[in-house]
Amino acid sequence: MPPPLQPVRGTRDIIGEDSARHHHVVETARRITSLYGFSEWQTPIFEDTAVFLRPLGETSDVVTKEMYTFADRGGDSITLRPEGTAGICRALITAGLTQTLPQKIFYQGPMFRYERPQKGRYRQFHQIGIEFLGPATPLADAEVIACGWHILNELGIAKDIVLNVNTLGDTESRDKYRSALVSYFTEHKSALSSDSLTRLEKNPLRILDSKDEADKNLVASAPKIYDHLSQEAANFYAGLKTHLAAFGVPFTDNPGIVRGFDYYNHTAFEFVTQALGAQGTVLGGGRYNGLVASLGGPNVPGVGWAAGIERLAMLLDSTPTTPPPVIIFGDTAIPTATYLRAQNIKTEIAFQSNLKNALKHANRLGAKWAILANPETLILKNLDDGSQSEVTLESLASHLT
Repeated sequence: MPPPLQPVRGTRDIIGEDSARHHHVVETARRITSLYGFSEWQTPIFEDTAVFLRPLGETSDVVTKEMYTFADRGGDSITLRPEGTAGICRALITAGLTQTLPQKIFYQGPMFRYERPQKGRYRQFHQIGIEFLGPATPLADAEVIACGWHILNELGIAKDIVLNVNTLGDTESRDKYRSALVSYFTEHKSALSSDSLTRLEKNPLRILDSKDEADKNLVASAPKIYDHLSQEAANFYAGLKTHLAAFGVPFTDNPGIVRGFDYYNHTAFEFVTQALGAQGTVLGGGRYNGLVASLGGPNVPGVGWAAGIERLAMLLDSTPTTPPPVIIFGDTAIPTATYLRAQNIKTEIAFQSNLKNALKHANRLGAKWAILANPETLILKNLDDGSQSEVTLESLASHLT
């Protein structure tokens, strides 16, 4: 007999308490984002590889090391989505919505990256995220961040989380900063990792996001972008912080926040916790004014964030619970269950062979009520105290609620 099959490395089944936590995170995010005017979109889990290759940047770790890319049977290059923003921006263009702005989008679903599985991160993982497409003002950035903060508070986990914010500047600022970084890292070229030597030639800002320990030591003394901001970029960043204060969102300036993709500019931010070890970012994002244009659309500004559902679920103090079901057995169990379900009462029909086993099953489910349903009578039994009474179908729902 062959051995039982197991999930592929880096994937897992979401069952029981894991499923309850996952569901709670998604439903909480769905509810809070709707308060801010976001509508839910669903995009395919795989796209033309160019959808990710163009905006994410050829030197990003995701593109060079982590994307699941393959040729389909027609010979087209397909990639399982490693993140959600690029697909949302592609959908904006495809649906002809670039002239109907602003668009506020919420999404949730699986993402795929080939990396070493670690605490809270899998090769198939799940994210919630929002994108605010259209406005180019720091108020939009602040509202997006405030929405994320609202969700973390609603989940009861914000007390252990710190918001780090930074600016990546505008094109003028980045050009000046790029020159300063090239000069600095060229002086220390011999100490750079092989990956960062490649980044030095193509995109030196990527070195700031390096995970190599030797690179991190160099980055600590590297020039800071604050010294190279144009007046416009400095004003944008100052406006962001003013708006965050107005929203009541606490934050810390952190010049080391650059995010992992090339499409970011101006605002970059991360909500970070110490509760998950080294992989402490639970929600992060920023502004990406050139992304839609890189995919063949017009120049549509955008800002957004994504959060790992697995990591958020791990931070929950307890597993969310749902009301236990009412257990029904007897000859008229079907019409009785149908009636109660129409009243939005969670109901299960007992499939056990005798009453004793049915009651054991009800106790395992934490049920408070059991119903013996026969053509002549309905007997309602309180499983907490053992009392029981005869009731009518019409009065049953009121008894249970």
